[in-house]
Amino acid sequence: MTTPRPTTDLSADDARRIALRAQGLLGSPDRRAGVRGVLRHLGAVQLDTISVLARSHELIPYARLGAVGRRTVESAYWKGPSAHPHAFEYWSHAACILPVEEWPHFAFRRRAYRGRPHWNHELPDGAYDQVVKQLRAEGPLTATELGGAKRTSEWWDWSGAKVAVERALMYGEVVCVERRGWKRVYDLAERAIPQDLLHDELDDTECLRRLVRLAGQSLGVGTRADIADYHRLKGEQVDAVVADSGLVPVTVEGWGKPAWADPAALATPPRGRHRTTLLSPFDSLVWERARTERIFGFTHRLEAYVPKPKRVYGYFAMPVLAGGRLVGRVDPAREGSTLVARQVTLDGPKAVPAVAQALVEAASWVDCTDVRVERVEAPELREPLARELTRALG
Repeated sequence: MTTPRPTTDLSADDARRIALRAQGLLGSPDRRAGVRGVLRHLGAVQLDTISVLARSHELIPYARLGAVGRRTVESAYWKGPSAHPHAFEYWSHAACILPVEEWPHFAFRRRAYRGRPHWNHELPDGAYDQVVKQLRAEGPLTATELGGAKRTSEWWDWSGAKVAVERALMYGEVVCVERRGWKRVYDLAERAIPQDLLHDELDDTECLRRLVRLAGQSLGVGTRADIADYHRLKGEQVDAVVADSGLVPVTVEGWGKPAWADPAALATPPRGRHRTTLLSPFDSLVWERARTERIFGFTHRLEAYVPKPKRVYGYFAMPVLAGGRLVGRVDPAREGSTLVARQVTLDGPKAVPAVAQALVEAASWVDCTDVRVERVEAPELREPLARELTRALG
C-alpha cells in the first residue's frame, strides 16, 4: 500500500492529548449521554471475568464519568427504550459490548466464522437445531437453562448445548443480550436486533471501511497496528480500506511509522480538564502495549495470569491516569468496607496527590469508607502517600 503524503505534523504531546480526548478522558464528560454515550464514543467496551473493585465493563464508564451506579451501568448497556437492547456482545477487540447500531458491520466476521471448517469443540448431532428451537419457544435463556453449560466441572469441557449456542452466536443466529450473574443470556437475533439492522447485506469491504473509521475516531490518531488492533483486524484488511475510510495521514513526532487521524480530532485543539482516575487494565486507552509505551512511556501488562512469584506490579494492577499522564499503578483488593492497595507504584513524588485522590474516589464508588496501603514500591513515598490519603478521606 502506498500511503499518501501526510499534510499534518503532530507533536508527541498533540498526539497524546488527541488520544485522551478521543477516549473520553480529556474535557468535560458528556453526562447527559451517560454510559450509553461512552459505549457509542468508544465503539467497544471489553468484558472480562475478573472482578476486584468491579468488573472491567463497569470500570470503563467510571473512569470517564465518575461514580455512576453499578446497576445504572448494566441497565444503560443492555436495556433499550423498546424490546430491543442498546447493545450486543460479540467478538471485537476481545469479547466486547458493542453498540447495537454496529450489528451490520460485523457481517464480515460472522461470514468468516460460518466458513470455518474446524472448531475447538465438537458439535453433537442435532444440538444446534435443538438450541435454536428452544430459544424460539422459551428464550431469552442462559446456557444452564438450555440444558447445562458444562459436561464436567472443568471450565473447558462444554456441554453440547453450550457448544451449539456459542456457535449460533458466532454465526449471528443468536445474540447475547445481557449478562446475568456473569452468565451470557442468549436470544434469537431476529427478536433482539431491530429489523432495520438485522441483515448481512454489507460486503466485507464496506464492513472493514466502517470499522477502520470507527477505530480511528476512537483512537484519535493511530498507526496501522493501532487501528488494526482496536477491532482485531488484520493489517492487510486495514491497508485495503484505510485510504477510503475518511481518516487522514499524519506524521507524529517520535513515532517512526505512518499514522492516520480522525479529521474531526484535528479540527479543534484538544483542551479541557484531565481525568484523575484508576483505569481498568482492560481499558481501551491501554489495549495495545506498544501504543501505550509510545504515547505514555508506560509499560502495561496484566499480570493476573502471571505466576505470583513473577509478578512485578500485582494481580490486577490498575494504571493511574492524572494530568494526561500515566503516573503509577495500584493493585487493589477489598476487605469489607476497606479498599486495600496491596501494592502502589508511583512515578515520583509528584504522583502522590493524584494517586491518593484516585484511591479515595474509587473507594467511595464501591462503598468503601477507608483505604489501607500495604506496600509502596518506593518506601520514601509511603509517608507522603499516607498523609495525602488522610487529608483526602477527611
